[in-house]
Amino acid sequence: MKKFLAGLACGVVLVILCSVILLFSIARWADRTPQIASNSLLVLRLEGDVPEKAQVEIPLPGLDNETRVTVRDVWSALKRAADDPRIKGVVLAPRRVSVGWAKLQEIHDSLAAFKQSGKPLYAFLRFPGTRDYYLATAAEKIYAAPDDYLDVKGLRIEAMYLRNTLDKLGVQMDVVHAGKYKDAYDMFTRTSMTPETREVLNQVLDLYYKNLTETIAAGRKKDVASVRALLDQGPFVAGDALKAGLIDAVGFEDEIVGALQTRTKQSALKKIDTREYLRGLAPDTSSPKIAFLVAEGVITQGRGEDGFGGNEGITTGGFTKLVREVRSDPTVKGVIVRIDSPGGDAIASDDILREMKQLSAAKPVVISMSDVAASGGYFMSVTGDPILAYSTTLTGSIGVITAKPDLRGLYDKLGISKELLTRGRFAAIDSDYKPLDDEERAKLAQTVEATYRGFLNRVATGRHRQVGDIQAIAEGRVWLGSQAKENGLVDQIGGLDRAIEMIREKAKLPAGKIALTPYPARRSLLEVLMNRSAQPSLAGAQMNAALARIPGASWIRSVMEGGTLALMPYSVEVK
Repeated sequence: MKKFLAGLACGVVLVILCSVILLFSIARWADRTPQIASNSLLVLRLEGDVPEKAQVEIPLPGLDNETRVTVRDVWSALKRAADDPRIKGVVLAPRRVSVGWAKLQEIHDSLAAFKQSGKPLYAFLRFPGTRDYYLATAAEKIYAAPDDYLDVKGLRIEAMYLRNTLDKLGVQMDVVHAGKYKDAYDMFTRTSMTPETREVLNQVLDLYYKNLTETIAAGRKKDVASVRALLDQGPFVAGDALKAGLIDAVGFEDEIVGALQTRTKQSALKKIDTREYLRGLAPDTSSPKIAFLVAEGVITQGRGEDGFGGNEGITTGGFTKLVREVRSDPTVKGVIVRIDSPGGDAIASDDILREMKQLSAAKPVVISMSDVAASGGYFMSVTGDPILAYSTTLTGSIGVITAKPDLRGLYDKLGISKELLTRGRFAAIDSDYKPLDDEERAKLAQTVEATYRGFLNRVATGRHRQVGDIQAIAEGRVWLGSQAKENGLVDQIGGLDRAIEMIREKAKLPAGKIALTPYPARRSLLEVLMNRSAQPSLAGAQMNAALARIPGASWIRSVMEGGTLALMPYSVEVK
């Protein structure tokens, strides 16, 4: 027994010792500063999502490059590379990029701005989709592998409806909404689009397609009609894409590097990826500090991030804490609030708006919308400060909705029964064992209508308009940024560069560099591990991760917790 206990003690000590060594190794690796060679070639690899909020950094060999770059990272790297004599050129290597169209505009514009430096920008495509090709059109030359396939063929929107499936399961959904376009739960209550949904989605598709064809035409020096005709012939094998003038050459990445060596008159070029390049740059401590405050995800009530630093969305606890941190920092001279959110819980949205207004009273603020700032995401924007959006940003959706599932039919099929004992007329209004009766529906309608009126009033106040003017463009309707500008819901069309110009003017900062500082800052794995006690449970993290994988189900948690939603009427994914 003594030998067993001694062995166990030795094992515990050994594990603790190894853990300490591992943590110090991680810290040492994280602190290293990569060296940027004088003949460097910046390789911008974009795959999957390009988030607004920085992910946890894993500072381990072989894993550090798995951390996704953010939109700000791309913007910053290209901005610095344009003026950095060590960077001789850039290779863009997108692969199945899955961002929205506003982010595509921002990245494309950043690439085009880099090209103005006179340094070469080449693109290398591997089995590219439309988004990949959209970005590549900013390049001086586009390469594709000889046997590759350009999956570029136009755009489509698919809307899924589950009413017939739920009928078979014995599930019904009671929905109460304010705004005829507010149809977030139509996928559960209908079998096809409403005329209102079809109208809006067709407009979205038309404007996205216009942006796509005009961008390709400008990048490839073609007229828009020719581009539309070409897209009708897609997809393309690499050879046909070359003949059609959609790409400039077929080849592999090493051949592109060789071509760039010739173009830049360098005997050799050393590749460096975006994350390594940014880590190798000296921090800017002398320029005026502008906070880049990111609000990304669904708006809910809660504390913050999950146990591993993942993005749980915009929570009242986590985001308001961040806002107060920025507000109380005397070194912050101004704030750009970057919003990428379809909305969420109405009460949480109102709480966040209050904090945002207090921030606005303390610091110069500019609102910059990303892919989507709709419903609650728009709600939190109406602080009275200038609002910028891209022409393809999804915004507006000023409306309110609530829903309750009736699962009695499903319970019957499963042999489950319930008995309800109540005290109070509306005690069972949220029971999943009965549908809403007329009085209950009227009661919920009162709540939804009151929340909607509050929404209209907040927008009218923030936009310095009459409530009637806002109501005419509300009804839950989604607008693209260009339409929102015409309707007075946003002030200007523009991205990060324009937001910086505006905050510089508003904060009365002199010309020159600024330090655009992200909030929240990127955290290392070591920081997350050392701060585990401040995080919610693993079960909560697993639930959030599971919900995040269900298309269009980002609102489920809010429904489960009750309350009304200021949420976009549908999830728009253009393919």
